[in-house]
Amino acid sequence: MKIHKALWFGLSCIALVLLMIAFLTPWDNLTTGHIGLLMLALIVVAIMLGFPTAFTLMGMGVLFTFLAYYMQSSDPGRSLGQTLDLMVQRTYATMTNDSLISIPLFVFMGYLVERANLIEKLFRSMHLALARLPGALAVATLATCAIFATATGIVGAVVTLMGLLAMPAMLKAGYSVRLTAGSITAGGCLGILLPPSVMLIVYGATTGVSVVQLYAGALFPGIMLAILYMLYVILVAKLRPDMAPPLPESERGVPLSPGTAALAAGPYTRAVSGMLAAMFKGRRNSAVSFGYLTRNMAMALAPLLVTVLMLAVVHHALTKPAVQYEIPAELQLGSGGFDSGSGLSEPPVDGLAEPPSNDLPEPPSNELAEPPGSAPAASGLSEPPGTPAAQPPAGAAAPAQQAAPEADARKPTPTGFWIFAGVCAAILAVFYAALTWARLEIFKMLMASFFPLAVMIAAVLGSIGFGLATPSEAAAMGAMGGALLALAYRRLNLPVLRESVFLTAKTTAMVCWLFVGSSIFSAAFALLGGQRIIEEWVLSLGLTPIQFLLLAQIIIFLLGWPLEWTEIIVIFMPIFVPLLNTFGIDPLFFGLLVALNLQTAFLSPPVAMSAFYLKGVSPPHVTLNQIFMGMMPFMGIQVVAIFLLYMFPAIGMWLPTVLYR
Repeated sequence: MKIHKALWFGLSCIALVLLMIAFLTPWDNLTTGHIGLLMLALIVVAIMLGFPTAFTLMGMGVLFTFLAYYMQSSDPGRSLGQTLDLMVQRTYATMTNDSLISIPLFVFMGYLVERANLIEKLFRSMHLALARLPGALAVATLATCAIFATATGIVGAVVTLMGLLAMPAMLKAGYSVRLTAGSITAGGCLGILLPPSVMLIVYGATTGVSVVQLYAGALFPGIMLAILYMLYVILVAKLRPDMAPPLPESERGVPLSPGTAALAAGPYTRAVSGMLAAMFKGRRNSAVSFGYLTRNMAMALAPLLVTVLMLAVVHHALTKPAVQYEIPAELQLGSGGFDSGSGLSEPPVDGLAEPPSNDLPEPPSNELAEPPGSAPAASGLSEPPGTPAAQPPAGAAAPAQQAAPEADARKPTPTGFWIFAGVCAAILAVFYAALTWARLEIFKMLMASFFPLAVMIAAVLGSIGFGLATPSEAAAMGAMGGALLALAYRRLNLPVLRESVFLTAKTTAMVCWLFVGSSIFSAAFALLGGQRIIEEWVLSLGLTPIQFLLLAQIIIFLLGWPLEWTEIIVIFMPIFVPLLNTFGIDPLFFGLLVALNLQTAFLSPPVAMSAFYLKGVSPPHVTLNQIFMGMMPFMGIQVVAIFLLYMFPAIGMWLPTVLYR
């Protein structure tokens, strides 16, 4: 607690210094921009003191907007009217923002999936599948959190459920409290980065960046961060076995079902070969029905079928011929159409263009000349009646005629595709070679728990990524999928539905009021000239784009300690984004860096909400300081992930570039 008090004292001192600088500025030099900076400092202090963020933003925005209008006009009545007009306009603009429609639908989907009780089965199957890895329980926790985060996107729900499921099992297995707490909190925070993330929707609506491109760009950085977490856990388990002891052999096995046990009694130790022999070699056990064999064989061959289908789709997309558009001759360059060299010429009347006089000489008066591009007279073909007298030049139509046969030819298959196909084949060969009867049972558990989630995730994200649906339409489809999942697992009843609707309305109202307050606050800040002062100050530093990115990320990282991600986005993103064009930085790439950086808002004390979520469901002997200390290494991993994304921008930019640019 001493650390927390010292941190609060330091932040309070910084806020007081800002206030003193604002108040000690000579009144002769005091401008409205200084008042804007004072408003920004007061907002930070008010939020740190515990005032509601949305209504604090709204109240400060209205108060300082009235002050700005009053200083310009000195007419209280007119200033009040202008302030109310601005408040109504900003509120209406927020309520008509189409990007915000998907928030309640995604949140509703998350709460329904949470109550479908899939996470318990998923964690159990992940635990058994990864039992031979060092730190298997922590790795299974992170993998379960990553999968469940793509289905819910609700940090509090994932951290709370994993705290109830994974924490007792990890502590019972001898895992250290710090590693246990860090794995659960860090894994739960992946929901604010992996799509469908509410944070990405809020960022896109605040900055004007496409939410679809943000979803595509955040997918690989989120997977990279989850893999870095797992590698850290495996390394700790290797170097410090006392912090993550290996699982005993008794907990690595799974009881076989009666049908599988009957098949395992045969001479075959591999599941696929044993089932094939039972089906086609006349060795079928009388205790095992043919339908049971068919179902298990179909489940075992599902990875092969999915891989073949995926490779076929990718091969078709890579080798499909380029689209050739036939441009009419009268619209081509040099044929009386649009000539870039001489400007725009008047379009021909009725599709007929007079040939340029300097290109075609006048035919002799005593004979008829063949029209340009006509067939030779020796061919015996005559022009049909009604054919226009003037034809396009032959040189203009020839390239289109020659390119027509080539348009049907498919592109050659890239070498990289065959490398990828070979890697997939090697993985499948290893998978089927290691698929024993016990592993078949574990794989069936994975399919039963992960397959429904995978179908829903693929339907939602796939429809967004391939342009089949907007985020709002995909969110509606996801909400329906969450309801069907809860219904399939017999968890959809009136109390669950009522609680999900209530929590969805509560979260949506919070986000909407935040947007209204931040919109009014941003308008007041810009009206007072605070944005202009900050831009002039940043430009006066003579920073390079690299230095500006570094400065911005450091500021966001430090803001993540006292503030939540919602306040950072709605208050400070409108300040940073206008500067991006000056430094030539892609707002999409900046948003991905911010999304990775804002993971710290849930892991950094004193406002580390994931720590408080976990503390609420942890045993009494687990202290808040232990949870905070367990989160620190994972914050360092987040910094490494930001560095990797900056050094290799293709991690985040490749997928949106391929899909949308």
